[in-house]
Amino acid sequence: MIREPFRFRQTIATILADEPAHVAAAKSGMLGARHVLEAYLARDPFFGATFDPYFPDSNESMIIHMAEATRNAGVGPMAAVAGAIACAGIKAMVEAGASFGVIDNGGDIALVNDRPVRIGVHAGEAALSNRVAFIVPPSEGIIGICTSSAAVGPSISFGMADAVTVFARDPLFADAWATAVCNEIHPTDRTVLERVDPSRVSGIFAIMGDVTVKWGEVPPLVPAVVDEQLISAGDR
Repeated sequence: MIREPFRFRQTIATILADEPAHVAAAKSGMLGARHVLEAYLARDPFFGATFDPYFPDSNESMIIHMAEATRNAGVGPMAAVAGAIACAGIKAMVEAGASFGVIDNGGDIALVNDRPVRIGVHAGEAALSNRVAFIVPPSEGIIGICTSSAAVGPSISFGMADAVTVFARDPLFADAWATAVCNEIHPTDRTVLERVDPSRVSGIFAIMGDVTVKWGEVPPLVPAVVDEQLISAGDR
């Protein structure tokens, strides 16, 4: 298996693939997505600044997709940017013939997997951090596994959770809902889970210190040793 870093401006990601051609496709897909995003931000800077749901004036499918996912979660459109970039890369890999591929964009992961994949859990100083991993079974089509944290990484969070991981068929919805849940969940207040859209989100696993919360269907957790050196910085 090939593991290769990808860095372009704010995007710092890691690509896993079986073939060099699939790595090249992933890079091309992510570069194309970055160009679409930057061109739109130059025309509509508010898209990149607002923390509220937004209706963009754009015909670009990625921009519309970001807005739809984040409106569904009740957050600003850039809450789905890392998932969008990763998803674009994975779509390009699939178009190039890949049946396996992983793009980790700072904990926001898009993947297509014809075999089980182990996804480590990094949650700052929490007890479970770097000690367990999800075993994601083979699946048909692209899936998203996105994590938001108030304790780790450069992304803006208004919450206190060490990590909120969301599983969804769509990486953009996974990314948006990870942000939304992380912004609001608390060990003694989990009402945000009552408004999660089950048609878009299949499972959530939240870590807050020694407290863990599970919602929906989450892949099995197994003991693991997570190497922090393999963690990508993501979109900033």
